[in-house]
Amino acid sequence: MNKRKFSFAIITMIVGLMIAVQFQTVKQPIVRDTRDTWEIRSDLKREQEIQSHIIKEVRKYDATLEEYKRERSESKEVVIRDTLEELKKEAGLTEVSGPGIKMTVNPLFGEEMLGQVQGNISAELLRRFINEINSYDSEDISIAGQRIVNNTVIREINGRTKVNNAWIPNSNFEIIVITSDPSKLYNRLQVSRAMDEFAIENLLLEVSTPINHVTIPAYDESLRVKYMEPVKAEEEGT
Repeated sequence: MNKRKFSFAIITMIVGLMIAVQFQTVKQPIVRDTRDTWEIRSDLKREQEIQSHIIKEVRKYDATLEEYKRERSESKEVVIRDTLEELKKEAGLTEVSGPGIKMTVNPLFGEEMLGQVQGNISAELLRRFINEINSYDSEDISIAGQRIVNNTVIREINGRTKVNNAWIPNSNFEIIVITSDPSKLYNRLQVSRAMDEFAIENLLLEVSTPINHVTIPAYDESLRVKYMEPVKAEEEGT
């Protein structure tokens, strides 16, 4: 009996609570939009203008961002191209011009006087001469049209001299040097022992006066790189 009374009381409380909530909801007044049609249209137009302005601003910033990305990409490409050209120039892979001097190598005495064919210039003489020129702050050197680079090999094969992969003539060839101060190089060569060393091999080394513009060809062979290997993908950025 007590159990039924308790259940009835609980149900009564729940029903009373629902009636109270419904009464409160009905009691609250409904807020109506009192704006007339023109005001609504005006507000709608204003909202549309604000939305249109926001869309335009978003598009403008998107365009600015794309332009910035494009400029960054182009600037990177320019830097890479400039760096590549600079590296190629330093490696001797491009033709270069500048102030310098020209030297010619000819027989000191003709075959009719010696009674024998003019011998080939020795590789040792050329190596010593190049080392001497380099000590005078030369920038670029060519011998008989062959560009001298770090990879250049000067060697003798069966009595003939090779620079890079080209045979050097017995005589009548040019040595061209580019330097920032050709007058200084010219004066040093005038008091150098190089002319005497060439004369020992029956060769006459003639040095021209400084020239404002000489041209040295590019190194036209493949560069051999040792002790280097490509970076693996997982190692990049470390």
